[in-house]
Amino acid sequence: MLRTPDEAKWLRPLPRSIGINAQSAGTIPSPRINPTVVDVMRERGIDISSNQPKTLAPELIRDASLVVTIGCSIEEACPKPIIAQMQKKLIEWHLDDPKGKPLEEVRRIRDEIEHKIGELSTLSASSLDD
Repeated sequence: MLRTPDEAKWLRPLPRSIGINAQSAGTIPSPRINPTVVDVMRERGIDISSNQPKTLAPELIRDASLVVTIGCSIEEACPKPIIAQMQKKLIEWHLDDPKGKPLEEVRRIRDEIEHKIGELSTLSASSLDD
């Protein structure tokens, strides 16, 4: 489970053998995808222009093997029962929000997400289920 559609798009090409089925959702999703993010993802050949932000639902947390939060205070945004469900499967990536950032800064954020997702690809399916 990832916060934004661009992270989920990076994970989709990873081998199914590591057990990743990426989805994205947010605790307080924007009404639309950031156009600058759409542009920088398109530079990598990934089209997220038709994606719609989704709200993080308790069942997404319950069904996820791994939850990645990005640059948010999960305690402020999520009810305590949802946080309790995430404890064994939560990874926090401290990344800047691309909202209002210039193109070069959004590219840097995109590249950092790409790098972190590459690190996830080294995990085995068994380590995601622990």
